[in-house]
Amino acid sequence: MIELFEKVFLTGLGVMSLSQRKAEECLTDLKEKYRVSEDEGKVILEKIQTMAQDVKGRVCEMADVEVKRAIERFGLVPREEYEELKKRLEALEAKQNAGGPGTEC
Repeated sequence: MIELFEKVFLTGLGVMSLSQRKAEECLTDLKEKYRVSEDEGKVILEKIQTMAQDVKGRVCEMADVEVKRAIERFGLVPREEYEELKKRLEALEAKQNAGGPGTEC
């Protein structure tokens, strides 16, 4: 299951990487075909990069939501909850063992 989420995440990163390269290619085309100045091109590229960062944030949020849903669907316990239960169990065991031999619950 973790491998699936890892593949989805890496695919998203790959798409964003391709988008960056594609944006730079489009910018080069704009400069050549439509005589866009260097400054105008930089402004356009910055806007594209800002939009890509927004998309990246949304993809991460969506992935987080989907991971949480999958955890619930499969009946898995989140790490924090597991650690808390482990501490409680250890405390109960220590308390029981502190009572000495023959102490019953």
